Amino acid sequence: MARKLPVYILIDVSGSMAGEPIQAVANGLQIFAQAIGSDPYALETAHIGVVAFASDAREIVPLTEAAQFQPPTLQASGCTELGAALRLVKQCAEKEVKKTTATEKGDWKPLVFIMTDGAPTDDWQRGLQEFKQYRWGAVVACAAGQGADVGVLSQITESVVCLDSTDAEAIKTYFKWLSASVSQGSQKVDGGQEVGGLSDLPPVPPGLSLAKP
Repeated sequence: MARKLPVYILIDVSGSMAGEPIQAVANGLQIFAQAIGSDPYALETAHIGVVAFASDAREIVPLTEAAQFQPPTLQASGCTELGAALRLVKQCAEKEVKKTTATEKGDWKPLVFIMTDGAPTDDWQRGLQEFKQYRWGAVVACAAGQGADVGVLSQITESVVCLDSTDAEAIKTYFKWLSASVSQGSQKVDGGQEVGGLSDLPPVPPGLSLAKP
């Protein structure tokens, strides 16, 4: 059995994402699904899971082979329980990612992509403490629009990318880059190397910028 490359996508579905932003995310996930579904490297190794967070956090797509991945239906309402999402994705990885044993190599380290347009409304630092107990590969946070708290995201990961807005075109840019990142990550593990950060992913395209330290 081939070692899988787990990819977890965490999506803010709080009330501020209602309307055009959540529709744009749904369309972005469609684009993402089509792209990875036609990429031979992603089809070989990538498995995709989706966690949505608002007034709670839910795994709405358990880790699924790229060929079987179906974009979920999304609805936006409620608060921004980012800490709960960080805690939940760690629990999902512990259940779904195969560990290395004395006799067999486990799966590759999971990649995590977090997208939010606001600031957390829960005890996110406690969630982050749990999240950091797991050995992840690349962790990338996307600050979507002017209301996203880049300072919080920078404490989760050094790899923070920014979108100027949450309109359809901006979010489409992010999901195209996300699918290219999964493709490149899949190629990297196919060559026997872990994906460890932004330097192992495609360059950030126009419309997406790196957060200033």
